[in-house]
Amino acid sequence: MFSTATADADDSASLALPVLDEDLDRRLRAQLRLVEERLELEVRSEAPFVTEAARHLLHAGGKRFRPALTLLCAEAGDSSRPGVVTSACVVELTHLASLYHDDVMDEADLRRGAESANSRWDNHVAILTGDFLFSKSSELTSELGDEAVRIQAQTFTRLVEGQILESLAPGPGEDALEHYLRVVEGKTGALIATSARYGARFAGAPLEVEEALTAYGAKVGIAFQLSDDILDVASDTAESGKTPGTDLREGVPTLPVLMAQRSTAPEDERLLSLLAGDLSDDALHAEALALLRRHPAMAEARAHVLAIAVEAQELLKVLPEGPVRDALDAFAVLIATRSG
Repeated sequence: MFSTATADADDSASLALPVLDEDLDRRLRAQLRLVEERLELEVRSEAPFVTEAARHLLHAGGKRFRPALTLLCAEAGDSSRPGVVTSACVVELTHLASLYHDDVMDEADLRRGAESANSRWDNHVAILTGDFLFSKSSELTSELGDEAVRIQAQTFTRLVEGQILESLAPGPGEDALEHYLRVVEGKTGALIATSARYGARFAGAPLEVEEALTAYGAKVGIAFQLSDDILDVASDTAESGKTPGTDLREGVPTLPVLMAQRSTAPEDERLLSLLAGDLSDDALHAEALALLRRHPAMAEARAHVLAIAVEAQELLKVLPEGPVRDALDAFAVLIATRSG
């Protein structure tokens, strides 16, 4: 099994990627420490309260797998170039900023096991802190040049579009599953694609490699979200640390639910009725969760995510065989098959 310890404020040298080569592992850990140090500097404000609010989620932990992916993809070129660490900080600041906004939209009380910013303070503070972090990521991006500014703007556009689409019902004649996959591509896939792209670009990798790793990152990002969907149904609290069926209870459409809802089989009538109704009642929620866990949609969803992981692996053929390709290859499978 691969080691997937998280990288957080208390252990910035841990990796969220499956790296088995000792030299590569050592280089990535050293660069992640530089990323953590830079992040601490970048979230500072002249106003102490702003610094406190901005550091809140930075110190709450997290896998840091977006900057780790940037650093790993930079190994396809010269990873010592100064733009590599800067771009890794850009993607993490962008991600952190989006979390503040997500928690307001979701009315979340917790984030990464800690009190969310909107719960600790209020929605206004959370939104403005997210804006502050977005602006800091933009400042850093400007250090990387005009093309990076364009890429970052496009990424932000896709992220926001995905967030907006998530709050909207599918349009007339639009398939609900296709609509959801568009949401995932924008909200989650776009930034992870840019994480991989930045690593290759600012390490001076060939354009062919940059394009392949960008496409790889997009697919891994989609698989990451869709595997979360499966975990929400399949895992128990002890295994994943999450309450099972949270999305189901809140009526959030996810991959297994949308696949199950395509069924026309008479034996699925009860499940479809439950999925179309209010599942805030504990008994109804438990019944729906049990039926969904046994439904063929779960196997279909797992197969769909694994297929995306295989597509991501195919893109890595542009890289020479070795520890970098091995780590990226293993990461695609790890994301698709994770249990927590």
